[in-house]
Amino acid sequence: MSVGQRIGLWFVFLYFLIGGACHFLYMPLFVQIVPPYIPFPLLAVIVSGVFELLGAIGVMIKRTRSAAGIGLTLLTIAVTPANVFMYQHADQFSQVPSWLLLVRLTLQVVLIACILWSTRRRA
Repeated sequence: MSVGQRIGLWFVFLYFLIGGACHFLYMPLFVQIVPPYIPFPLLAVIVSGVFELLGAIGVMIKRTRSAAGIGLTLLTIAVTPANVFMYQHADQFSQVPSWLLLVRLTLQVVLIACILWSTRRRA
């Protein structure tokens, strides 16, 4: 694994470890950004937070790294509607500037690329 990939792996680990913890530390905010068409928003926040934490741990274990990377990629795609909803209703989230919400949406593509690049199986 190259130095760049190790850095990417640590970034993915920290991103999802911190993000997963924030699901529980700031649960009311996370519930608030779940789009109204998704049933059981509290459960969605808990489940996605648990999967973020499990994925963070999984990418650090060589044996589970590839599967965890695929899981975190799918999870990132799955939570995109919440990020789109938050951007579309930025006035409800005045603590975060709308331009930053747009940047976050754009960076999700970069995040997915980083996850896949740093967790792919090596021959």
